[in-house]
Amino acid sequence: MVDRYLERGDMYVLEDGGRVVCICVVTDEGDTTLEIKNLAVLPDAQRHGYGKRMIEYIKGIYAGKYKHLLVGTGDSPLTIPFYEKCGFVRSHIIPNFFIENYDHPIVECGVKLVDLIYLKQKL
Repeated sequence: MVDRYLERGDMYVLEDGGRVVCICVVTDEGDTTLEIKNLAVLPDAQRHGYGKRMIEYIKGIYAGKYKHLLVGTGDSPLTIPFYEKCGFVRSHIIPNFFIENYDHPIVECGVKLVDLIYLKQKL
């Protein structure tokens, strides 16, 4: 999936002590909308504020240039609350996204992901 958008996106890297701890890829989706396509934090660096700092950084860079920031994720008990704490609200759903776009089940926190949940916030 990453190959589908990486070439048309911008990648940001957050380092701590010379070690990459978080990466983020964002794309211009047109109509003044920016989308976080990938946000990843090393497992041992999670819950230390790196993901939230990255989102704040992205918002700062693109504020005034775009009106909305979107992020799509599975209906996971980890990711949905994280994005909501970062100021996102539920926007819309793409049914069966994970079933139709992956050749194997995607499971997060014991939950098999099916639908893609989009969340949004104003920039």
